[in-house]
Amino acid sequence: MLGGAATWPFAARAQETVRRIGVLMGIANDAEGQGRVAAFRQGLQDLGWTDGRNVRFDYRWGSGDRDRILADATHLIGLEPSVILANSTIVATVLKQATQSIPIVFVQVADPVRDGIVASLARPGGNVTGFTSFEYTMGGKWLETLKELAPSATKVALMHHPDDPNWPGFLRAIEQVAPSFDVQLAAAGVRNVLPYAAQKSHLRDERGIPLANCSCGASGRPVDCFEGHGTVLKASPQGGS
Repeated sequence: MLGGAATWPFAARAQETVRRIGVLMGIANDAEGQGRVAAFRQGLQDLGWTDGRNVRFDYRWGSGDRDRILADATHLIGLEPSVILANSTIVATVLKQATQSIPIVFVQVADPVRDGIVASLARPGGNVTGFTSFEYTMGGKWLETLKELAPSATKVALMHHPDDPNWPGFLRAIEQVAPSFDVQLAAAGVRNVLPYAAQKSHLRDERGIPLANCSCGASGRPVDCFEGHGTVLKASPQGGS
């Protein structure tokens, strides 16, 4: 009798259902991205969901590329996970359009109502819910911080990802406060590292403009927000976008 009882926990564990969780990140699979998913895994483990025991994770990394995100979303949906974590506005939008049955939890989304991801914050509706951790008025704070670091700056270049759906909202916030700081704004859209570096060099060398990268675009990750006068400011706007 006692010998049989000793095996009960093992039998129960063997019969435990393994849930499948899809994770679609809008950023690259690098140290920062790995840090984010590690925190996600740890949070679930603290709640009793252990990778390899009662949950399995399937990761895809979109790196801010909409076509790649669409392909990854299709693949993850085909695996029929219990739920999908959507990191960034673009990822959440693509997933919502791709499935109305699999639950989706989003993060790093600035305005889920405006972007049509949820019906309202109080009642998201459908199969989508999530978290928003910043708002557009932060854009004005970025400019204020920049001026504190470089009081003599009179021109600011705003470098952003052209596909970032949140950028117009941040830009409006920056434009509203720009007159109070006596600065002129110039926006420049870049999609990847090489054009970004070339555009940054051109703006600095040709016009002497301090550089504010005030939208992390589709990648949904922190970026260098300011470079000029020997100072670099790190900002964490979204992200996903």
